[in-house]
Amino acid sequence: MAGENPYKHLLKSIKIGDKECFYYDIASFGQKYDKLPFSIRVLLESAIRNCDQFQVKKEDVEKILNWENNQSMEDGIEVAYKPARVILQDFTGVPAVVDFAAMRDAVKRLGGNPDKINPICPSDLVIDHSIQVDFSRTSDSLKQNEELEFERNRERFMFLKWGATAFENMLIVPPGSGIVHQVNLEYLARVVFDKNNLLYPDSVVGTDSHTTMINGLGVLGWGVGGIEAEAVMLGQAISMLLPQVVGYKLEGKLNQYATSTDLVLTITKNLRQIGVVGKFVEFFGSGVSELSIADRATISNMCPEYGATIGFFPVDKQSLAYLRQTNRSEEHIRNIEKYLSIVGMLRNYDDESQDPVFSEVVTLDLSTIVSSVSGPKRPHDRVSVTDMKTDFRNCLTNKVGFKGYGLDPETVQKADSFEFEGKSYKISHGSVVIAAITSCTNTSNPSVMLGAGLLAKKAVEAGLNVVPYIKTSLSPGSGVVTYYLKESGVLPYLSQLGFDIVGYGCMTCIGNSGPLPESLVKCIEKNELVCCGVLSGNRNFEGRIHPNTRANYLASPLMVIAYAIAGTVDIDFEREILGRRADGTEVFLRDIWPTREEIRSIEQQYVIPAMFKEVYGKIENGSSNWAQLVAPGGKLYPWDSSSTYIKNPPYFEDLRRETPPIKLITKGRVLLNFGDSVTTDHISPAGSIARNSPAARYLAGRGLKPKEFNSYGSRRGNDAVMARGTFANIRLLNKFIGKPGPRTIYIPTNEEMDVFDAAEKYKNDSTTLIILAGKEYGSGSSRDWAAKGPYLLGIRAVIAESYERIHRSNLVGMGIIPLQYLPGQNAETLGLTGYELYDIVISENCQPGQKITVTTDNGKNFEVIVRFDTEVDLTYYRHGGILNYMVRAML
Repeated sequence: MAGENPYKHLLKSIKIGDKECFYYDIASFGQKYDKLPFSIRVLLESAIRNCDQFQVKKEDVEKILNWENNQSMEDGIEVAYKPARVILQDFTGVPAVVDFAAMRDAVKRLGGNPDKINPICPSDLVIDHSIQVDFSRTSDSLKQNEELEFERNRERFMFLKWGATAFENMLIVPPGSGIVHQVNLEYLARVVFDKNNLLYPDSVVGTDSHTTMINGLGVLGWGVGGIEAEAVMLGQAISMLLPQVVGYKLEGKLNQYATSTDLVLTITKNLRQIGVVGKFVEFFGSGVSELSIADRATISNMCPEYGATIGFFPVDKQSLAYLRQTNRSEEHIRNIEKYLSIVGMLRNYDDESQDPVFSEVVTLDLSTIVSSVSGPKRPHDRVSVTDMKTDFRNCLTNKVGFKGYGLDPETVQKADSFEFEGKSYKISHGSVVIAAITSCTNTSNPSVMLGAGLLAKKAVEAGLNVVPYIKTSLSPGSGVVTYYLKESGVLPYLSQLGFDIVGYGCMTCIGNSGPLPESLVKCIEKNELVCCGVLSGNRNFEGRIHPNTRANYLASPLMVIAYAIAGTVDIDFEREILGRRADGTEVFLRDIWPTREEIRSIEQQYVIPAMFKEVYGKIENGSSNWAQLVAPGGKLYPWDSSSTYIKNPPYFEDLRRETPPIKLITKGRVLLNFGDSVTTDHISPAGSIARNSPAARYLAGRGLKPKEFNSYGSRRGNDAVMARGTFANIRLLNKFIGKPGPRTIYIPTNEEMDVFDAAEKYKNDSTTLIILAGKEYGSGSSRDWAAKGPYLLGIRAVIAESYERIHRSNLVGMGIIPLQYLPGQNAETLGLTGYELYDIVISENCQPGQKITVTTDNGKNFEVIVRFDTEVDLTYYRHGGILNYMVRAML
């Protein structure tokens, strides 16, 4: 168990003003430390400060300190890491709060004090994923959308409002406040923590992939699955591979007409081509000094799209200036500057002597950046705006793929008319039907938001407009955006073009784009038109934005407006006009495009600390809808047995104070028999609830109509729905069935049925279940229900050729044994069909990485490696999972 920190001698004191503070003197490692990338220095400090010889060991520190030698190891070096805090959004945050509420019940039942169950690590939850663009292009769109949001999510919101007062060390930001990553940047980020006068770097993991945005402010952060997030909330370390660090050198300056969006789309394509999956990217060079913190955050935000773990910008003087602009206290900023200077983490991008050693270096000249968009189906398929018309037309006839729709060349000129609000309009391939200024990527950046406002002003003054059938919307990432758009006088012009404020949340970027006019949809579907969405978002995967926008392009807020005015992406802005003034003179896009100097001037005048103070001073109060929402009181949640959204999970039903003996698996059955590359998308419930699924039958049995089923995402707080949605993916390939679908064989009677129904029959027989799998089981994004769901189905072991690293850890966290075939072996080589009965015995003295023998009823016995990789893994498993372990620890 935990012991004394072997690095306590590095704890030093420092006087800042009248206050004595303490810190770990990591810079005392000298030259070896000075050569480390700044992002790795954050990992090192965390390991030293949290070294307890149980979760974080001295070997972890040594591995990180020797990064230069260890980072190139072929199989990767695993280290333990404890981030400083956790951030959640509402879809992924609800299950975490449900688990904490259930843990309190368990502690009370076992005679402990339930008040002790709180996040140990500071945790913030921002409700931002629930609002949808049902209404747009009216002055009351915001009010109507927010009211619908509360109607649809009242029960979830009531539960979260209870959690806001019931739990300590957890801040819940109400709906209508903004997008989680922008609120994180403008308000929640500490940059440096001051906890009981101990100073240390801010770092964060979040249950959203775009948590990486905070790296633009020099805060190390990335997205994780729910189980890892809960582990950190409970004060536990998570495991990670020591990454390679790609140094991305920026030189020169952006030209007067380029935006940060153009820059990030260029970087995204560039890094995708290089290949940075699983790596850190750290930016350096004199060009970084030319970028605002909002510009840097835009680049960091798109990290999941270029595939890296982080895109890191170390803290510099400009970071400190941003903290002043966003109304952080002078005392706190003074602490940050002093501490980071002492430990060698304050960056001067113009000083090449500070440049550390990198795994490799890439260089980009900012002056080469041109106006760009990305699409039509992937965020890293950048297209220069000057090439857009040609590229789109090529896409129409290219063979079906990421850059093709496979249309017959004779049909590319197809067009048709439809009626809307009493007028006839003509659309064709390339017609824009959704134009949305949305998402954390760009709404956090005043330069592009004010640029869009100035463009709108010039467009209106030139007599330009947007046709009324295009669904235009503006969803700011925080109230500060609305504040400076109003104060600078550009908001009325945005409204005149149809870009009214429709809500504060992710909205169109995550597919909450709402309905299109019925007559428009019929025209698109009848003619099979490739119509377009243009959005200032970060993802444009096929089917994500809207079912009727087959092409979707990521663009700066300025380009969103430009294409909305044009009404099509099939346009060459250099040669074709946007419209004519009242006097008949032609208006080109270049005539109304603002320069960076124009934008910078208005930004300096109107984006001021007072705005941030005003907006964030009352952020926890929420809207009138939130204020009127009556939540239960007390420290224990009064579960409603009739609820189909929030349910007390059964994880702790059989929990006792004493650690039980390790359970043996005898006569276990195979529920599912997989090949290679089964991903968490195959396992975890996601998307809409199919009407013929076990989850649909459950909800129908509770009196709900199909239109009320909602999505798995909205019902993540109900284990009964989520268990029924586990392995419900229509592309699941189970060897027992031989064709894609969420089906399996109930072996005792040889019946084919839905996976959940088979699991229920086995549960009634008291049969323990296992899974057979091939290589890379659990690959893809980390998802908590990819481990929770199998546990609830009765699965207690997986035998696979190899595992995705985090999913293996998540299985252990839920009390499921990850077993691995010996090298060169798999189900086929061993002659396993999956119809056998399996005995799996784990001894009380099991050691990490130990081999054991699996026996079957047909005499085919074989050795496997028990993938408990650390003592911590074993501890969790002995307790039946991390949640059980923490309940007993609190007792």
